[in-house]
Amino acid sequence: MADAVPGVPGKVTFVGAGPGAADLLTFRAARAIAAADVVIWAASLVQPDVLDHAREGAEILDSAAMSLEDVVAVYGRARDQGLKVARVHSGDPALWGGTQEQVDRCAELGIEVEIVPGVSSFSAVAAIAQRELTIPEVAQSVILTRLGGGKTPMPPGEEVREFARHGTTMALFLSAARSGQLAQELLEGGYPTSTPVVIAYQATWPEELVLRCTVGTLEETVKEHRLWKHTLFLVGPALSASGTRSHLYHPGHFHGFRRAEPAARRALRAQGATP
Repeated sequence: MADAVPGVPGKVTFVGAGPGAADLLTFRAARAIAAADVVIWAASLVQPDVLDHAREGAEILDSAAMSLEDVVAVYGRARDQGLKVARVHSGDPALWGGTQEQVDRCAELGIEVEIVPGVSSFSAVAAIAQRELTIPEVAQSVILTRLGGGKTPMPPGEEVREFARHGTTMALFLSAARSGQLAQELLEGGYPTSTPVVIAYQATWPEELVLRCTVGTLEETVKEHRLWKHTLFLVGPALSASGTRSHLYHPGHFHGFRRAEPAARRALRAQGATP
């Protein structure tokens, strides 16, 4: 049990621990954990090595065994006793972390809050697959979403089939348990059966499994490997596209640090570009 510090205000820092691997923590995240009197962490979603940053004597609590009310009670104790709490979430606190309801409760308690962003699993999987998700002339947007029908209802208009109509890159979380429905909605939205898919289970963990398939073979691939949780899907033509070029590093493009080469600039203009 952490000791109270007279005259010191309490604080709750929400820490994005990233997709799993402890060395993907930011420096700011590591400092927040090291400074904490109490660390509340998601043991089923965050690797234990993350706790190596916790100081000796810190109170360690597993959020898997706690309700929101249990967690908020710790925040109330931190306010009353002047304690620093590191609430360690997987991924980035801005995405599917149940963070906002906690921040709102902290505001009601009158305790200071800080949020430290973390690496999201979708960007970690893109790095593992060695793919950029925004390829010139192919895809310039990334849609982050999840399949409907789970524990949390989707708002109207946010069905996967509707997002799929854009034909751009999609990152789909929390959807492996209903892979047949996922594949069907992607097809109904207009993705061809040949559209490339990257499936990642436990990305950056020792148990990491990364598979490549297509929208047409997505369901059978998921079921063959018995994936139903801790799985992310990247979908879209950018996952296999090549042969395009960004204008940013084109010799005909100019900006505040580089002049354009006249001939290359004329060539870009002839293509209809406006460098």
